[in-house]
Amino acid sequence: MRSPSIDLLRVLTASGPQPLAALAVACDLRTADLERRLARLAANGFVSVSDRQVRMTGPFDFLDAARIAAGLGERGSGVAVEVVDACPSTSSLLMNDKRSRGTRLLLTEDQVSGRGRHGRRWLSCVGAGLALSLRRSFSRGPRELAALPLAAGVAAVRALRALGVADAALKWPNDLLVRGAKVGGILIETRTLGPEVIAVTGIGLNCRSTPALEARLGRRVAALEEFVTPCPSRNEVASRVARELLDAVEAFDAGGLAPFRDEWEAMHAYAGQRLRVRLADGRVVAGVADGLADDGGLRLRTRSGVRAVRSGRVVSARAA
Repeated sequence: MRSPSIDLLRVLTASGPQPLAALAVACDLRTADLERRLARLAANGFVSVSDRQVRMTGPFDFLDAARIAAGLGERGSGVAVEVVDACPSTSSLLMNDKRSRGTRLLLTEDQVSGRGRHGRRWLSCVGAGLALSLRRSFSRGPRELAALPLAAGVAAVRALRALGVADAALKWPNDLLVRGAKVGGILIETRTLGPEVIAVTGIGLNCRSTPALEARLGRRVAALEEFVTPCPSRNEVASRVARELLDAVEAFDAGGLAPFRDEWEAMHAYAGQRLRVRLADGRVVAGVADGLADDGGLRLRTRSGVRAVRSGRVVSARAA
């Protein structure tokens, strides 16, 4: 799938500043579409437009499958790493591919229909973050994989802390936080294919601040560059996250949630705080966060006793 925005950036990287008209021809874009895409890239600081000349503001951090694979080291043995310019969703692409076998890691420069939990959209800007998905077969059944997002979260926080984001933490069940601000999210999808159970673990991370996306969402969007200086390249972030994720999914397949439970609880951003959790049916439950249940549910100490929430969303937190 083509990404006209990536085409623009490649032309500018290879050829230097370009007149608008020449850039439109080189990228086979109508003037209105070209200007709309350039406006988004300019709003996020990648290009500048002056006197109908377009130039890069600095080197662009293109994703590179070979560099990412090399960064996996021995852990990447047998893992097929691929980068595509654009796709609706890295997870959907891997989940819907019924022909390929083996472990696959897919990343895209431009994810046009990213998804979060319960069908919510995951919005991102070209070049400003990471959208990666890992597909792997498991010996465990789909119900046992319900806690896999928690193991993936531990892997992601391990990676972020190793990269210098010391305050990286987790919000149940699948959000990545830094100092209370959301910097990423995790989505797990499973499918049974004959004798195999396939799980695709998708991780989205904001690496660079994106004013255009903030304006679109109407809220602040946290990014890694705010918390670590200098911000590592996206290829380095991808390799580190994928390496930790490969270790985590192997450990989870062997031992379930148990090897991760203590570490997840230590990484919980709201441990010991009073939470309000909106359940899938719309009801709200309040209680003090008290770790994880054996199956990955969030334990809350409520007025009527301890209960485990297995499907819901934390809507507020405050000191107990």
